[in-house]
Amino acid sequence: MAAFQRISRTLRDSPALAKLLVVVSVSGGGFIGYSHAEAENGVNIANSIGSEGKKKRVVVLGSGWAGTSFLKKLKNPDYEVQVISPRNYFAFTPLLPSVTCGTVEPRSIVEPIRNIISKKNVGALYCEAECFKIDAKEKKVYCRSRIQGSQNEEEVIIIDYDYLVVAVGARSNTFNIPGVAENCHFLKEVEDAQKIRRTVIDCFERASLPNVSEEERKKILHFIVVGGGPTGVEFAAELHDFVNEDLLRLYPKVKEAVKITLVEATDHILNMFDKRITAFAEEKFQRDGIQVKTGAMVVKVSDEDISIKEVKSVGDISTVPYGMVVWSTGIGTRPIIVDFMKQIGQGSRRALATDEWLRVNECDGVYAIGDCATIYQRKVMDDIWAIFQKADKDNSGTLTVKEFQEVIDDICERYPQVALYLKNKRMSNLVDLLKDSKGDAAKESIEVNLDEFKAALSQVDSQMKNLPATAQVAAQQGSYLADCFNRMEECEQKPEGPLRFRGEGRHRFKPFRYKHFGQFAPLGGEQTAAQLPGDWVSIGQSTQWLWYSVYASKLVSWRTRALCVCDAFLGSLAPLPPSARLRGHLRFESALALSPS
Repeated sequence: MAAFQRISRTLRDSPALAKLLVVVSVSGGGFIGYSHAEAENGVNIANSIGSEGKKKRVVVLGSGWAGTSFLKKLKNPDYEVQVISPRNYFAFTPLLPSVTCGTVEPRSIVEPIRNIISKKNVGALYCEAECFKIDAKEKKVYCRSRIQGSQNEEEVIIIDYDYLVVAVGARSNTFNIPGVAENCHFLKEVEDAQKIRRTVIDCFERASLPNVSEEERKKILHFIVVGGGPTGVEFAAELHDFVNEDLLRLYPKVKEAVKITLVEATDHILNMFDKRITAFAEEKFQRDGIQVKTGAMVVKVSDEDISIKEVKSVGDISTVPYGMVVWSTGIGTRPIIVDFMKQIGQGSRRALATDEWLRVNECDGVYAIGDCATIYQRKVMDDIWAIFQKADKDNSGTLTVKEFQEVIDDICERYPQVALYLKNKRMSNLVDLLKDSKGDAAKESIEVNLDEFKAALSQVDSQMKNLPATAQVAAQQGSYLADCFNRMEECEQKPEGPLRFRGEGRHRFKPFRYKHFGQFAPLGGEQTAAQLPGDWVSIGQSTQWLWYSVYASKLVSWRTRALCVCDAFLGSLAPLPPSARLRGHLRFESALALSPS
């Protein structure tokens, strides 16, 4: 570990050496992945926080993808930052399914928050506590320490803020199904992955006892995964590989009793992917012996069995005994967010509503990013009169082509659904849309009134879609918001955003726009599916190394990158010894002790 730390220091001191992380595959084709590493001044001024009264205090709630991305990109020294989270580390959650079976070690995907903020030239402190109340009127947050054994565990900690960044993420959604919370495993945290690994081993040990009947043995070794999304599919594939490559060598007598079932409520697994990937995944699981039950809803989970209802069959409910159930069906709202939404009049929503600049509606200085929030995109038809007035500079009551062209860029930037609608209609610009609504009139002679303008844009808002709750979205939101904070004063003087159609001047910043870089679906057996922009689909062993490479480049430190690369490389040379996978859960604590508190 000391060697990794020395290498990390060398890379930070020499930016020229810190440009490339190369991952070279040794089988299934070669791929080179890279990650740009920025040199950071390791200036720690955390102890000076509060000494300058002029600094604005930024409180960040959460240490997940959104919060950590914000912290890493924030460079403006004019702020003092207070990070509050019950979890004192960042976890690379896309690799959690790999942790459950020992393919990747827990220490390889976690980085202490104190390590991250100590490298910043922004004054920052970390507090291991959980926020349970937000007072937006008084600009205060109320927290409690969750450190076991602390004498002040129940004492309320009150922290003032000038700006609040809410990035607390979400919890697993049980849909209020009886027994799920009490009897199922979830896969949201590193501790969840470790618990799953221990439970799998316990199931095999119990099934190997001499006084266990064959029927009971089959029950104990029946592993059910609920949820056919990327996480559920990847875990089922990892579990299958773990069982067949490692565990059956240790427990050969129980081979015939092992069964893995994947339950999905819709007609197909991975339904957010291309149909080619979905079909390949279902066929591969069938070949591997993983039972896939689609069109099936879980209605109850007891400590012995799970009740499943066929969606297309009225009243047909079957009861299936199990040894372990892993629940991976989506996300729900955390209690602090539910309470805060009630305070600010958003009680009927499922997530905290923000505008396109990630500001919480009607809350001064409060921003929300990541899975706890959703962007409320304004509809064009709500502002159609204001847009028409802004474009009609001569107040003639009609818009000419010239007048319209002067605001086209601002309309497309302020309302992204317009550009998406034009793309789907294969039109080059809004003038083509107006021409289409006017029939065969020449472009130069187009002149529309308000009613015709409404008719031309009436279908635009049908293209509005909510962003998915993924790490990719959360990370981009954190980076965007940090960039806004870095240039707050600059853009106050020179606004760079679109026109204010309901006011004067321009918005300070361009609105947040998500850019999709693709998605992966590891399917086990060194097979991974990738769907990248441009409708490009790749499936196979070489794609597995593409997946390794991309994920290694996205890890937050050189230490975790090196560890993950080593895990992947060693695993490719030969199957891991069973004992190595079994003892992996004992190593996690070492990652949290890398830097002093």
